[in-house]
Amino acid sequence: MVQLHSRARPETGAMSSAHDKDARRDAEFTAYLNARQPSLLRTAYLLTGDRHTAEDVLQTSLAKLYLAWDKVQDRSSVDAYVRRIMVNENNSLWRKPWKKREHAIDVLPDSAHVDAYDEGRSAALWEVVQSLPPKARAVVVLRFYEQMSEAETADVLGISVGTVKSQCSRAVAALRERVPADLHPGRHEESS
Repeated sequence: MVQLHSRARPETGAMSSAHDKDARRDAEFTAYLNARQPSLLRTAYLLTGDRHTAEDVLQTSLAKLYLAWDKVQDRSSVDAYVRRIMVNENNSLWRKPWKKREHAIDVLPDSAHVDAYDEGRSAALWEVVQSLPPKARAVVVLRFYEQMSEAETADVLGISVGTVKSQCSRAVAALRERVPADLHPGRHEESS
């Protein structure tokens, strides 16, 4: 009987220690969410171009982050880790079979207004950015909206710096062609 009692104590202590560790992890994760969730939602929106899809991508990404929270050794790189998950989640949406079954129609259905996270940037310009293919849009979002370096962008997307440069160059060229004349930067200076 003494042996059972003495064995129960370490298990109780181990359970208490595991509980404390879980509570600490949950507190750290909650603090991270409180500080970074609005910014991460903005990034998800910029990647997807749709508020509801952005919320889904972010929720899935945060669930994956929570499961891997103890494995992330460098807490200063958590944002990069989550961005990588978000990009992968967004890319996987484009690979799903239901996306291939979509087809264009001549008349657009009525839709509710979506609040854009453009921080004062023109909604018309954002519409042009949304017209880019998903991978090109991811490069533009990370480079220009998130203001990441080419190396950081390459790391998040899992591609080489050279690929980031070439995709960025092509995306910017496409944007220049697609941007309406009234949005060109030099136009406002000429009219004043």
